[in-house]
Amino acid sequence: MSTFLWSRGEPATDWSPLDQFRRESSALLRLWRGFMTARCFVAVVLLLLQAVTFALGQPLQPVAIALSLGYLAAALLAARYALFQPPVRGFGTAWLSTIGVDLVTFTALQLLQIGSINYTPLFALPVLMGAVLGTGMVGLGTTAMVTLLLLVHAGWYWLQQPGDASPRFVQAALTGTGLFVVALLAHELARRLAREEALAQRNRSTAQMHALVNDLVIETLSEGVLVVDERGQVHAANPAADAILGQGLAGLALPFALSTYPAWAALAAIARQTFARRTPQSKEIPVAQAQGAPREVRVRTRLTPGTDRRTESLCVMFLQDLRELEARIRTEKLAAMGRMSAAVAHEIRNPLAAITQASALLSEDLVDPAHRQLTTMVQQNAQRLSRIVDEVLDVARARQQRVLPLGEQLALDSTVRTLAEEWVRHSQRQGVLLVLEAAGSVVRFDIEHLRRILVNLLDNAARYAGNRDGSIQVTTRRNVAGRASLQVWSDGAPLEPAVQRHLFEPFFSSESRSSGLGLFLCRELCERHGATIGYERRALSEGGPEGNEFFVSFAAGETRLTQ
Repeated sequence: MSTFLWSRGEPATDWSPLDQFRRESSALLRLWRGFMTARCFVAVVLLLLQAVTFALGQPLQPVAIALSLGYLAAALLAARYALFQPPVRGFGTAWLSTIGVDLVTFTALQLLQIGSINYTPLFALPVLMGAVLGTGMVGLGTTAMVTLLLLVHAGWYWLQQPGDASPRFVQAALTGTGLFVVALLAHELARRLAREEALAQRNRSTAQMHALVNDLVIETLSEGVLVVDERGQVHAANPAADAILGQGLAGLALPFALSTYPAWAALAAIARQTFARRTPQSKEIPVAQAQGAPREVRVRTRLTPGTDRRTESLCVMFLQDLRELEARIRTEKLAAMGRMSAAVAHEIRNPLAAITQASALLSEDLVDPAHRQLTTMVQQNAQRLSRIVDEVLDVARARQQRVLPLGEQLALDSTVRTLAEEWVRHSQRQGVLLVLEAAGSVVRFDIEHLRRILVNLLDNAARYAGNRDGSIQVTTRRNVAGRASLQVWSDGAPLEPAVQRHLFEPFFSSESRSSGLGLFLCRELCERHGATIGYERRALSEGGPEGNEFFVSFAAGETRLTQ
């Protein structure tokens, strides 16, 4: 495709906003190519006319043939090499190489009147080109030149054949008047075309911008979105809807019928109800999952307004996982609890201090060993409760966690063995397997914090694991970089993706009776010691059953025990 530029011979003047757009108008460029094609076609017709007149017995006209061949060559060269960018603002190179050549050629043929052929209709081509592709001055100027040429031809004919030449002058004047009317109309239509194209371009840009923004908002929306028509066909869905519905929605080709999937039959019924009643609907329904128990989903529907009878309304369905909603509510509750934690801390610490002091004073006067043992138990549990209160308040205040000082150092394998055996005795759980492979590793961790982490992970594992031997495995390892880790593996069912995303968030739990603080506090305790905690679904050995594994990677830089 040819590239057209302004020629240096054209004047550089200020442009109006419409002319500025006409420079970039693709419609005018297409019209330019159309006019170039029309000029080539006219040149070919002129050559065919010479052949037809010769076939009808007229003598061969070498001058006419030469003019037609020259015009064909000029038309082809202009179509390929002419410099053009709309609008034509003057009588420069772009005008001379196209419209000027047309005027010269058609005038020469008209003056010669070879073969008694009237070439006056051909002048409509340069007039239209000037009116459509040029400014108003270029269009009217070209038309005025054509009118003058027609009047000159009438005068030339009168000089050659004296007599009554008024009909020719009248004919030339009427033809010129008609060409002026055509030029004005064509120029106005070209301006309107440019305005409409400019408006369409602005509207298209705005629509594209809005579409990009809408796509971004819908893609990142935490709520699932489905767009359903009156026939129950799904036309759009966002990633959140795929995560909530859990049936491979993202892999389906759009559009598809919602009612053909039994797990989504309730959604199809809500969509039909929305169209039937023409009002928004809101329901909470269970949605079956590919794996695991059904998920409680809140469904809200809205109808898009139909602009006219030809545009049908669409039902937009908003899906919300009720467990995520409850988790957000619990998080807000945690924030509210944090604001009152300072006052609660003083109220709890003071009675604990009084209990500890009273127990110590009481133990001084007791002689019976059984009574002294009871006071010792009171003191120990009061101190433990005080530490728990401090940790919960640390979480509520959301203080910036930091790595603790060097503090207590633990031999990992022996400590894990002691804590795990203590948990087994207390819970009377059978089938727990210990695999301790971090011999000599010492980690910097508070033993009470490690106890809370391990007990929490073992409690979670026991809740979902089977009863066979090895259904729960506690493992310690040391990687090639010398970093020790602790793993608690169980053969329970896989966790749902929505649960995995919120495992370590406060107050999020897949069970209604759980507070959802256990894993969150484990994460907080690990971060305070520079460790990390995570989850993955994997098999312990190749070909073995898959299970849920929670792992704790301890801070780098621990030492090894000397042998």
